[in-house]
Amino acid sequence: MSPEIMWLIVKATGQTLHMVCIATFAGSILGVPLGVFLATSGRGELFAAPVANRILGAIVNATRSTPFIILVVAIIPFTRLVAGTSIGTNAAIVPLTIATVPFVARLVESAIREVDPGLIETGRAMGATPFQIVWKVLLAEARPGITLALTLTIVSLIGYSAMVGAIGGGGLGDLGIRYGYQRFMPDVMAAVVVVLIVLVQAVQSAGDRLARRFDKRIRPR
Repeated sequence: MSPEIMWLIVKATGQTLHMVCIATFAGSILGVPLGVFLATSGRGELFAAPVANRILGAIVNATRSTPFIILVVAIIPFTRLVAGTSIGTNAAIVPLTIATVPFVARLVESAIREVDPGLIETGRAMGATPFQIVWKVLLAEARPGITLALTLTIVSLIGYSAMVGAIGGGGLGDLGIRYGYQRFMPDVMAAVVVVLIVLVQAVQSAGDRLARRFDKRIRPR
C-alpha cells in the first residue's frame, strides 16, 4: 500500500472521529435531558406531564423508526441551511446528531427506569426537590447504564458515519467507496474495515470498563 493511500486512511480516520465526537457530544447534550424527562414525566411521576410525554415520545419513536440513510436524504434542505452545504464532513454531522438525540433519549430513559423506585420515595421523604432527586439519585444510580448507553451510541455512530460516505459525507465510508469499490482496490476496503473494527473494539472496551467502575454492585478486587 502506497504512502499516499496510507495518508488517505489516516485522514479519513480523523474525519470519522471528528464526525462521531461532535455528533456524540451534541446529541448527548440534547438526548440525555430528553431521556430524563421521558423517564420522569409520566402520570404521577416527578415532573408529571403526560401529554408532553406522549407527544415527545411519539416524535422520538418516529425519528428512531426512520432508516438513517432516508433521514440523511430527507433533511438535506435543513442540512444545507445549518452547514451551508449538503456534502462533506461538517454536513454529515447534522443528520448524525439528529439521529443521535432520540437514540440516546430512549437508552437514558431505560437506564433511569431501572433505578429502584424506593430510592425516589426515600428522597421525597427526606425533603429533596425533584431536581435534587434527578441529579443525586436517578443520574447517580443510573451511571453504569448511561455509560453503556453512550458507548452503544458511539459504536452506532461509527457505523452511521461510514454510511454517510455513500452520499459524500467523507470519512472512512467515503474512502472505502471511492477507492475500495469504485476503483477496485480491495486492500483499501480491507484497511477501512480493519480500522472500523479497531475503533469499535476500543470504544466498547473503554465503555465496559468505565461502566464497571461506576457500578456499585461490583466490588473492586
